[in-house]
Amino acid sequence: MVQLHQNLDELDELDVQMFIISNDTPEEQLALYQALEEEFGESLPFISDPELQIAELFDVKNEDVGFFRGYGMLDTEGNVVFNTTNDHWGEEFDKTAKEIKEEYNKLIN
Repeated sequence: MVQLHQNLDELDELDVQMFIISNDTPEEQLALYQALEEEFGESLPFISDPELQIAELFDVKNEDVGFFRGYGMLDTEGNVVFNTTNDHWGEEFDKTAKEIKEEYNKLIN
């Protein structure tokens, strides 16, 4: 998440709402949100998914730990238009941003 927050400006041009989804409790998420906000001056909002419904929707449900790491996008109707399972997306943020922008452009064109 650090890499994501260090590079949020790379996605500024996209007209999207971004969220971090985890199966952590709201209290755990609040502590992380506050730490990220203190470190970077902002934090993406968190969504708690203890039942792993969103993880299942994005096909990133992992029975062992809850989620596989990755990212995806919903259209305005709530349909998943793409999803990527990638444990190194933060370390390779340039590739991640490129894929997100390409998928976004497909959606709006």
